[in-house]
Amino acid sequence: MRAIWKGAVSFGLVSIGVKLYSATEEKDIRFHQVHREDGGRIRYKRTCSVCGKEVTYDDIAKGYDIGGGEMVILTDEDFADLPLTSSRAIDVLEFVPAEQVDPILYNKAYFLEPEGAATKPYVLLRDALIDSERVAIVKVALRQREQLATLRVREGVLLLNTMLWPDEIRTPDFGFLDEDLKVRPPELAMASSLIDSMTGEFEPDVFTDDYRAALQEVIDAKVEGREVVQPEEVEEAPAAAVDLMAALKASVERAKAARGEQPTRGGGGGGGEPTPISSARSAQKAAEKKAAKAPAKKTAAKKTAEKKAAEPAKKTAAKKTPAKKAEPAKKTAARKTAPRKSA
Repeated sequence: MRAIWKGAVSFGLVSIGVKLYSATEEKDIRFHQVHREDGGRIRYKRTCSVCGKEVTYDDIAKGYDIGGGEMVILTDEDFADLPLTSSRAIDVLEFVPAEQVDPILYNKAYFLEPEGAATKPYVLLRDALIDSERVAIVKVALRQREQLATLRVREGVLLLNTMLWPDEIRTPDFGFLDEDLKVRPPELAMASSLIDSMTGEFEPDVFTDDYRAALQEVIDAKVEGREVVQPEEVEEAPAAAVDLMAALKASVERAKAARGEQPTRGGGGGGGEPTPISSARSAQKAAEKKAAKAPAKKTAAKKTAEKKAAEPAKKTAAKKTPAKKAEPAKKTAARKTAPRKSA
């Protein structure tokens, strides 16, 4: 990994020199826009909408649209005078319980590595955060913008999570929130039962991006010039349930069947369809079983081919056998004919 930022974590009179690394990376498959006929890349020119001339990066500035076709242009000097925190400091503001930070605020994640002689204070802050069961709320300037963030510990490393500002979170304004909808206790109990039957430990490694894998298979097939194997058809999403209670009961029975439990008497019929969690966990097992069966299939196919190859030989032998068996009959007939001639 390559460090994208260097600075210091500062809390109280303690300063810890650190390097910043991106903690995540997108695995999405990216494409270029190309000419369909010859595969040439499509390029775009930066042109001015007023004079029509092509503009270089040096002549590009930042503009704020105030409406009515008017634009306020800001220069580098304007940004230099803004009250930003030090571009090389991560200032700790306070320490709070982790559960008080709403996950919707989290944006991007970065690893922090101690630099030089800062290892001991780095470890001290890390262990103190673990011991106190707190996260640090900090301010940091990244890419010419002041950001709110948290410092927490993940796998022995300090993790910086930049956050959105509270006024960047939209307020949901949906009509159903004003409706007086009531859920019956039996429905709530059945929904809770469904949740219990589908509860498990979160293991992120068992979940895979099936779409990306299928798309990569298509790309690899085109590169190798072979036929693309069509993926299995995906079942359509079920229609909206008319009878909510019946749908909940059926869902509970299916979840139990997927976990190997006996269906409840009088239940809505367990179809044995896997839950999202169980299907993800069984994906790897299915792949292993498939790989184990492959040699057996090859052996069976080989034996079948040998049998087919032996069939013509058997038929030929069968045709020859009756001819040989007919020879004694001819000899017997010859013996019977001889006495008659002598007579």
